[in-house]
Amino acid sequence: MSGALRVNSQAAIVTTDPSIRNTILALYEEVVQGKDGASGAPLTDDTVLLESGLDSLGFAILVARLDEELGYDPFSLSDDPYYPQTFGEFVTFYESNRPS
Repeated sequence: MSGALRVNSQAAIVTTDPSIRNTILALYEEVVQGKDGASGAPLTDDTVLLESGLDSLGFAILVARLDEELGYDPFSLSDDPYYPQTFGEFVTFYESNRPS
């Protein structure tokens, strides 16, 4: 899907790269399983991050693993502080701050 836009009808969040979403989902599962050995709750764009099964340390680990896997940390690249509240916002933040 090079350059094509895809809109998630559930939350009207525009996504451009399903591989970023898939990478985030896969690493989320790994971090959750490493935390308590169980699978994480299913994530949707509307899932509130504070209710996703990860605490602040879990999110720090997830962001560090995403930096290793994707090669960038959007929280460091962004000029403005941003705190996504839902999974959809988290994915969109990664997509919109991807280096060219």
